[in-house]
Parts: sequence; C-alpha cells; structure tokens
Amino acid sequence: MRIISGKYKGRHFDVPRTFKARPTTDFAKENLFNILNNIIDFEECTALDLFSGTGSISLELLSRGCKEVMSVEMDQQHFGFLKKCQHMLGDNSWRMVRDDVFRFLRRCNSGFDLVFADPPYALKGLPDIPDLVLEGNALNDNGIFIFEHGKDYNFEEHPHFMRHIAYGSVNFTFFSKEKQNG
Repeated sequence: MRIISGKYKGRHFDVPRTFKARPTTDFAKENLFNILNNIIDFEECTALDLFSGTGSISLELLSRGCKEVMSVEMDQQHFGFLKKCQHMLGDNSWRMVRDDVFRFLRRCNSGFDLVFADPPYALKGLPDIPDLVLEGNALNDNGIFIFEHGKDYNFEEHPHFMRHIAYGSVNFTFFSKEKQNG
C-alpha cells in the first residue's frame, strides 16, 4: 500500500497477507482525492475514517495535511497495523480508537468536517450507516460524508444524497448533512 500524494507521497506500508481488509484501490483512491481536492481545504479539515482497515484513507488524509484524523477500527490485528503505521510516521495529528463503528457512532460527540466509511461490503447493517452518520454528531453541519460500498447498493433516493461515482467495483456515495432531495 502506498501514499499517492502530499507530504508522505511515495511512502509504502506492507499490509500483512493475513488481513481480511481490502484497501481501496490506488486508482479509486486517486480519483476520489482528485474530487476532494476541489471541495475540501485539507489543512482546515478534521476527518473521521470509519472501518479504517489498512489505514489507506487515513494515511492519505494525513499526507494531504488534515489537522486531525481519527481512525476507528475494531479488528485487533488491523488496529495493531494502524498503530505501527502511526509510529513509523510519527504524526501526532492521527488519533485511533479501537471500537465497533456502530457503538462509536452512537456515542460520538465530536463533529468532523469529513467522514469516510469503508465497511466490509457484506456487513450486516451496512445500509444503516449513512443514517447513523448523518443523524448523529459525527459530521459537522457543513461536512461531507463519503460512503464506499459495493455495486448492490443505491442511495440516490436518500434525502442527503449528493453524488455517486464508481471506479470498477468500488462505489463512492457522497452525502451532505443538509437535505438535498425532497
């Protein structure tokens, strides 16, 4: 896994083969961040990465200068890998929480400018995640929520839907805290 752009551009992290997580592909990640570059001032941004897995998105956000990135990951092995990456970077802007994302969202009292979630595509309760993020306190009023999911899900009728883009089997749906539809 490599960091595409920013102050840590080109840094590589060897993801253990035993990982169950699949990092967002470089192609999809690069295109996602090309879009984000036009709508987010990373240096003023606080970000929350849910289901962090390998930390690919968190690392990219840190590299681009986010003032704070919080990663939430439940799996002990993945969390250990994230801590190892944090130690290698020595970046104090990166905070981590080992917790179940659903439990974390229910009690989260901090708002973030950007929330990204990449749950396992077969996760039970996956369709409920947008409402948990948008109705809770995790996303600031002017924030953006980006949800990575498989092709079997369509959120275009969701009242907070902004846009959907797909790169192969990787789908990103963007949501705003403000209602967009209806």
